[in-house]
Amino acid sequence: MNTLEAIEARRSIKNFDPTHIMPEDIEKKLFSSVLLSPTSFNIQHWRFVLVKDKQMREKIKTVSFNQPKVTDASLLVVICGDTQAWRKDPRRYWKNASESDRNNLLPMIEAFYSGREEMQKEEAIRSCSIAAQTLMIAAKSLGYDTAPMIGFNQIEVGKIINLPDDHLIAMIVCVGKAKDPPLPRGGQLDYRQVIIEDKF
Repeated sequence: MNTLEAIEARRSIKNFDPTHIMPEDIEKKLFSSVLLSPTSFNIQHWRFVLVKDKQMREKIKTVSFNQPKVTDASLLVVICGDTQAWRKDPRRYWKNASESDRNNLLPMIEAFYSGREEMQKEEAIRSCSIAAQTLMIAAKSLGYDTAPMIGFNQIEVGKIINLPDDHLIAMIVCVGKAKDPPLPRGGQLDYRQVIIEDKF
């Protein structure tokens, strides 16, 4: 499936086949693609918690309005962002760059994020959101279905996965095989309502 076909075919799935197990090589291929997602200054804020333990999944389900997809999907991916990634050994984000490029970029990273807590948080969410979309499109390309979720208690899920204090949860994405075909699309806004040229 090419990229445009995957975008058109991707739908948010409510019910997953609980018997399907994603092969390890497919999981690795999927996340190898996700890790190519762009981030500001190549900081790679995202951290992907793959919750495989059944008891943990049950706990997350209870704080996610008991949505069956939490336990039934092949993968439950809690997408987290490290809000302080910008200050954690930033040289590693440019390890393949020339020394002169690194010397230029590192002070820029410091200047851009230092003292800007709201920006640090927003940037982590942006990076996680881009990665989530990459995850969903790559999964569809590999024959899998997905469902992004915000219907859960973030504080409680954070406790279950032992979320560090300097991280946030952007969303959860369920990945697996659809049990039922998706419902018809609810309705897209007209092209002219959302595509604006130059100014509002």
